[in-house]
Amino acid sequence: MKLKRHRVLIETMISGAEFSGLRLPKRSAVNVIQRWVSEGNQTNISELRQILKELRRSQRYKHALEISEWMVTHEEFVLSDSDYATRIDLMTKVFGIDAAERYFEGLPLSVKTSETYTALLHSYAAAKWTEKAEDLYERIKESNLSFSALTYNEMMTLYMSVGQVEKVTLVVEELKRKKVVPDIFTYNLWISSCAATLNINEVRKILDEMSLDSSSNDDWSKYINLVNIYITAGYLVNAENSTLVEAEKGVTQREWITYDFLIILYAGLGNKDKIDQIWKSLRMTKQKMTSRNYICVLSSYLMLGHLKEMGEVIDQWKQSATSKFDLSACNRLLGAFADVGLTEKANDFHMLLVQKNCAPAHTNESG
Repeated sequence: MKLKRHRVLIETMISGAEFSGLRLPKRSAVNVIQRWVSEGNQTNISELRQILKELRRSQRYKHALEISEWMVTHEEFVLSDSDYATRIDLMTKVFGIDAAERYFEGLPLSVKTSETYTALLHSYAAAKWTEKAEDLYERIKESNLSFSALTYNEMMTLYMSVGQVEKVTLVVEELKRKKVVPDIFTYNLWISSCAATLNINEVRKILDEMSLDSSSNDDWSKYINLVNIYITAGYLVNAENSTLVEAEKGVTQREWITYDFLIILYAGLGNKDKIDQIWKSLRMTKQKMTSRNYICVLSSYLMLGHLKEMGEVIDQWKQSATSKFDLSACNRLLGAFADVGLTEKANDFHMLLVQKNCAPAHTNESG
């Protein structure tokens, strides 16, 4: 009977009946709990965490934050590091990063843990506040706390999203220096950054490292199986139905990085057909591709020696609406074309850059 009553509270909080408006609700989550308690009922922290989870899932962040506040103000609840980290994320969503930052700085030293540091770093990275993120990252490196790969992945994601791909390797170096075990997302970002700079030799080294990492290898297989399901089911190519990647909605930057990674993984496996399929599927979405996406697939074809396909991708790039070009990457790309004998395509690509007023200073660089 007790469990049944608790379930009623959870269903009341998440059903929407008490919250008729998400942005300007007339009733607060706290009032619901207070009424529940005044009626002689009890609740515990595990229930409140479950309610928080459901409210966040339905994007009722203000109500979730009110539940978090209730937990903080009632001393009978012993909060975990995750509870404080969740509060930072909710404050970011409801009041903005400045409020979350003030909250973090006001926490006692004992609560400034790897989880709360990472939560604030995530807020900075999601907003692309590079300077703030880098300052916090320096504090993280100087602390005596132990961090997981997630923290480093946040910095890598930030650098990928703002086009500073050359800094991703520096984060990986720090991760390894601290003897932190990389996860599949670390490899994802690392490989994608190297592919985006046409550092083919480094891509091969990372693929070799992954093949020796048993846990990574299992995740690798999961990625491959997952994308096979997507492609087989037509999820990427069928824009008429409500599918995983809808042409109307496009693909998020995080998803783009993942698909870049999958393309490179298939290149490592020597599977050109899958590269062709994914690339064709992504081109059918309405998401605007960046120079990094084009260079990633070009680097894959370059790894496998498919010169004809490289030329086709260059033609597609010329016809696209992409207007931003990474000059350093374009220099490397022109050098790579020259190395494999694609002189005509190199000239065509150089003319494209001239037309866009962003031609590299040196067109014969191969590094």
